[in-house]
Amino acid sequence: MLGKILGLFSKDMAMDLGTANTLIYLKGKGIVLNEPSVLAYYTDTNKVAAIGAEAKSFIGRVPKGMEVIRPLKDGVISDFDMAQKMIKIFLERAYRKTNIFKPRLIVCVPSGITQVEKKAVIDASLAAGAREVYLIEEPMAAAIGAELEIDKPKGSMVVDIGGGTTEVAVISLFSIVYSESVRVAGDEMDEAISRYLQKKYKLLVGENQAEEIKIKYGSAYPMEDDQEEVEITGKDVVDGIPKRVKIKRKELREALRDPLDAIVEAVKKALERTPPELASDIYDSGIVITGGGALLKGLDRLIGESTGLHVQVADDPLTSVVLGTGKALEKMKLYRRVFIN
Repeated sequence: MLGKILGLFSKDMAMDLGTANTLIYLKGKGIVLNEPSVLAYYTDTNKVAAIGAEAKSFIGRVPKGMEVIRPLKDGVISDFDMAQKMIKIFLERAYRKTNIFKPRLIVCVPSGITQVEKKAVIDASLAAGAREVYLIEEPMAAAIGAELEIDKPKGSMVVDIGGGTTEVAVISLFSIVYSESVRVAGDEMDEAISRYLQKKYKLLVGENQAEEIKIKYGSAYPMEDDQEEVEITGKDVVDGIPKRVKIKRKELREALRDPLDAIVEAVKKALERTPPELASDIYDSGIVITGGGALLKGLDRLIGESTGLHVQVADDPLTSVVLGTGKALEKMKLYRRVFIN
């Protein structure tokens, strides 16, 4: 009875708590928050100085006495206290303090999450103000968001490439039949670009710069503009003086080779371990890729060529996970069986 009364005065939420970005879906309204999972704080007091997009702009530019962190690493909480602060502020922003009671919350987590990591997510969410917390695996949420027929007795494969992890899953009858989770995704691509520029050109670039370079010039498959030269500005490793270098676009694909190979291998491993009947379904329906990493130019072609299967990018890969979690929130009776706690 108390739960029904509380429900009348609260709005339930779904949250994609990602390494790179946090998105929140408010029941009945849709996506109400989309911010980088970044927090800046004063080291002497632990007081939050900035959060989200503002905090991300501080990376590499903070004065002494301030630090910028990502409270999540590889899709799970790495700094409990800061994660709790971040979740609390994001929930308040999404909620806009218009309701009396605490919301129920569905949170996405990687499929390879441990019991300890699950507890950390639940505890941080409860401490941040949630009344009840339910967990859903990211590839399941991505599949629901991409409108795959997860309720049918047929195999569907989804590859969700986020900031910290790549989740590969084969789904049938509301269940993940097989999943493969590798802690290689968008962040590892950024780091690979940074390492390449430092090693070959003795050029240091910042975290945000590397991400911008990947988005603007990176590719996973040969392109018509491979020979085009682009200018990249950074700092000389030897003398620390700012400098600019010219590199060909195809060099960035070379820089991304290791993380891309790891993602392709994860997909192939999942296919190898899929039961024959479901493998036949996947041959017919193909693979759907979601997440920010799915936007890397040519990644669908690379995975398609490596597997011999049709690969398509979800209609809105950046929001597939939170939209799928939102659907589970809107129809909890139907999707309750997909929650993992």
